[in-house]
Amino acid sequence: MTPTLIWIDDPESGGWSCSNCSWKFPVPTFLSDPEAKRAYDRLASLKFREHVCEIAVPRKEIEDTSTEPSFTKRVMKLIKVGYKPKDAVDIALDEIGLEHRNDPKVMARARAEAQDFLQRVREGRI
Repeated sequence: MTPTLIWIDDPESGGWSCSNCSWKFPVPTFLSDPEAKRAYDRLASLKFREHVCEIAVPRKEIEDTSTEPSFTKRVMKLIKVGYKPKDAVDIALDEIGLEHRNDPKVMARARAEAQDFLQRVREGRI
């Protein structure tokens, strides 16, 4: 991916930055004069063209959902705070539906786990 000069609008570490690496050209303090701002922009552009990208470091990793809690752990957490088992199961199913955008495979597995959980509650195993 071709690096581009991007503006980071952050009060603490704002300024021009590279889209591919961690290179930054911070805004000097008290930059208010319009001519000074244009000079800053020109200098940032020049420095950006001169820089060599470091190894690309992703800014944010995509969240790993493989470590999400099991259905039983979700429901037990809700039961511990006072929900009845049937209500806790319904809430957990709704959460999973929202998290996985009602993916049919995920929802079928969750419903099967819900039935299994409620069966174990009825039998007194939980």
